[in-house]
Amino acid sequence: MKPNETNNAAEADIEDSPLSKTKRKAAMDALQDLGVTLVGLPKERLAKLDLPEALNDAIREAKRITANGAIRRQMQYIGRLMRNVDTAPIIDQLQRWEGKHNAETAYFHQLERWRTRLIEEEAALQDFMSHFPAVDIQQLRTLIRNARREAAANKPPKSSRELFKLLREVTAPGAAPEEEPEDEAEE
Repeated sequence: MKPNETNNAAEADIEDSPLSKTKRKAAMDALQDLGVTLVGLPKERLAKLDLPEALNDAIREAKRITANGAIRRQMQYIGRLMRNVDTAPIIDQLQRWEGKHNAETAYFHQLERWRTRLIEEEAALQDFMSHFPAVDIQQLRTLIRNARREAAANKPPKSSRELFKLLREVTAPGAAPEEEPEDEAEE
């Protein structure tokens, strides 16, 4: 017998050995928690997941149920159905969606910080121009000036919203700074 065969046999024995009741229960709770997450997803996202028909039906039924006891039983049923499903692709897709959401949220927070700095600090304009030289400076200055006036007069933040839209257009991934492509070409 080769050394690799003994390792594989030992791994198979570990996998085939019965799990303790505590570990089985923890695994079932994890599947049920995943089921709760799936029930909370919008219909469009559920349709993108490759789920068995029985599981899809159970999830749709759980969304329809309003009684607490019935919801609990339905979640247990969903957890039981998920025992026969490979959950790795489902978890991977959920994590990708969550990562994308987190990246978008971080991007919008960055835009909000830029907008706040541009309105509150004079030096922020030069800093922004150094990062994004392609911006229309006249339009940017006008929006900043109007946003400051609106804030001072306690008026609705119309210019502040327009400034945010401009920042989003200028900093969008497709609208990268003009200097970056030249740097990449030199390398």
